[in-house]
Amino acid sequence: MKDTANWILIIAGGLAIVGEVALGAATGLDLALLGVSLVAGGALGLAFHSTQVGLFSAGAFAFIYLAFLRRRIKARMTGPNRPSNTDALLGKTALVTQRIAPHAPGMVRVGDDVWRAEIESLDAPAVEAGATVVVDSIEGVTLRVKQA
Repeated sequence: MKDTANWILIIAGGLAIVGEVALGAATGLDLALLGVSLVAGGALGLAFHSTQVGLFSAGAFAFIYLAFLRRRIKARMTGPNRPSNTDALLGKTALVTQRIAPHAPGMVRVGDDVWRAEIESLDAPAVEAGATVVVDSIEGVTLRVKQA
């Protein structure tokens, strides 16, 4: 009966961890790390056969996390915002390798990659091979380009 509170801490902490996993880390791991605090506090309480030790240590671990570690963990989890994949192509210059005309897609080379390309506007004139264009937008696997 004496260890009931400690078992409740362990079960609540385990449920918090499972909840974090079920949410897909939507809380930024806060729920999971607070759950770990509860489990650790409950485990210490069981080890010392003391409800007070369990409650105090669970609270202390949660406080230490929230006051000192949370900001550091969040900073490590979020890196600089760098465009990746296709977003990195926006605004890049491309070399036309196959003529592009309205209603007639062509091909462009961006760096080492060759992409299917369309002119951004149907009113724009055709662009011949060898010309330079700028990537304006991306639709699926097709770059929409405009003359540089």
